[in-house]
Amino acid sequence: MKIKLLFVAFLFLSSQVFAQSLYTPRNVEKAIEAGTRSVNGSPGKNYWQNKGVYDMQISVNPVNALVSGEETIAYSNNSPDTLPFLVIRFVNNVHKPNSPRGSYVSDNFFTNGMTIDSFAVNGQAIAVNAENWGTTGDVRLNSPLLPHSKADVYIKWHYNLSKQDGREGQIDYSTFYVAYSYPRISVYDDYNGWDMIPHTLRQEFYNDFNDYTFSVKVPKNFIVWATGDLLNPDEVLQPSFSSRLKESYTSDSVFHIATLDDLLSDRVTRQNAWNTWKFKATHITDVCFALSDHYVWDASSVVVDKNGRRVSLQAAYNNNASDFKQSVKWQQNSMKFFSNNWPGVPYPFSKMTAFQGHADMEYPMMVNDGTTSNFRFSQLVQDHEIAHTYFPFYMGTNETRYAFMDEGWATTFEYLIGIEEFGKKAADDFYKAFRVSRYIHDPSTEEDQPIITMSSQESGMGYGSNSYGKASLSYLALIDLLGDDLFKKALHYYMDQWHGKHPIPWDYFNAMNTGSGKNLNWFFNNWFFTNNYIDLKLNKVAKEGNEFNLNIQNVGGFAIPFDVVIKKKDGSETRIHKTPSVWEQNQKVISLKVPFVKGATSILLDGNIFMDYTPADNEKNL
Repeated sequence: MKIKLLFVAFLFLSSQVFAQSLYTPRNVEKAIEAGTRSVNGSPGKNYWQNKGVYDMQISVNPVNALVSGEETIAYSNNSPDTLPFLVIRFVNNVHKPNSPRGSYVSDNFFTNGMTIDSFAVNGQAIAVNAENWGTTGDVRLNSPLLPHSKADVYIKWHYNLSKQDGREGQIDYSTFYVAYSYPRISVYDDYNGWDMIPHTLRQEFYNDFNDYTFSVKVPKNFIVWATGDLLNPDEVLQPSFSSRLKESYTSDSVFHIATLDDLLSDRVTRQNAWNTWKFKATHITDVCFALSDHYVWDASSVVVDKNGRRVSLQAAYNNNASDFKQSVKWQQNSMKFFSNNWPGVPYPFSKMTAFQGHADMEYPMMVNDGTTSNFRFSQLVQDHEIAHTYFPFYMGTNETRYAFMDEGWATTFEYLIGIEEFGKKAADDFYKAFRVSRYIHDPSTEEDQPIITMSSQESGMGYGSNSYGKASLSYLALIDLLGDDLFKKALHYYMDQWHGKHPIPWDYFNAMNTGSGKNLNWFFNNWFFTNNYIDLKLNKVAKEGNEFNLNIQNVGGFAIPFDVVIKKKDGSETRIHKTPSVWEQNQKVISLKVPFVKGATSILLDGNIFMDYTPADNEKNL
């Protein structure tokens, strides 16, 4: 009898697990079988990732926008595979006329791309013709790189910056944002091998965690801001300015490191013909830098953890950008919020710089944001870009394939910090107008593609909605389902397991299950693997004793939270909140009982930020 009962229990458990299983692609299944990933959401016992140690010397000539450099990469092949060739990625080759692009560009966008002047591996020269390269190119090695071995790669190169403002390029006559500025070894990972997806302007990036030591040589009077710690302030700045910068590292006060008068008087930098600015950053996915001879410079710092660790906060901007004059103060607020509230993980790097450009774009330890006269919007944009620190820079997600793993989180944190900064109503109104309304009122096919769809196979509003609004709504719905404390516990489990590594969606799903102690696969199936949208319908209301019995149809299918709003004759109302858990057993139709309210005139289903496609059928008069 005991054996029979155990067998029945096993069959029941197996059927439950099977019923709640997630679609898992074959390459991810193979990774789990190989022990590099696991079903509990942690890296497998055989997890590996490759790494490069980059030493780069870069120079920028502002007269002709020429960037030239040489680099050595100590590249570790930590994989179990032999690599007969390396894939070199140079994002800025997207400016070449023959490169594929996913959006319109002007004539000012085009350049000739990168020229490789010399290339060597382990001291042996390799002839490389990069003329036909797109944003990636293959270099076949003289000797294959064996598993668990290293190679020293040397590259000398040059290219011209684009004159069209965007994620990188020339901002004005003597201001440049220099991102994706060096050839790098592309990611070789455990579930896809070499990352060879071209960059086409829309989808973003996927990089290894590398160590960087780099220098940037520029003419006198040009200041350089960059990812990483400035190693030689005394060599490039006049003593009083170097001293002012160092003082800002330990103060809550905002210092005007260099004012416009200082810059116009040519007294900020050392007056050598050229100055070489040196920086260092370790275990980080990318580095970038910017330079100008007329951008003013503010700085301060803020404590981000219980040990009193301070982060340097800096801003560089044209003196007429009035919103940027608030930038460092805004950074102090966002650092405190992100470190202590959501996601509640101390800011992991040593510095953040906000640079006035035009991209509204994130980079490790830097953001490139446009200036606006709307201070609230400017602050929100800066919050959003700084939130990307956690996804994808602390968590090395593959933005090219799975943009919802970074943009969805940044959109969520943007909303949550907005509540703290501007109040819930203002945050709700902005979120609905900016992140949900266009999506929910557009019934076109691409809007209802599953969120799990690879971002590199989406375009237009299909890409935008899946990456930003819909993904963010899924995270907010899960917070509502679990509650703040349990959700944060699960999120921290996921982040603790995968920071500094390369998580994919199934690692997130599995980690949240483990971290919460719940099987949430029904929820993940509902939100990520379906063509669902948001549309509830209140079919019928019946009074049964001391209760109202509501028949609610989930026309759109998404498991959303909502309020049951019981309106009365006197204009008052009673709100009863329901979490997405009401949809766990039946995601199509539910019967829901709520307390009877005397004098009720109507009942409304209100999703608030979960905007309904057909709100007219959400209310019944009594």
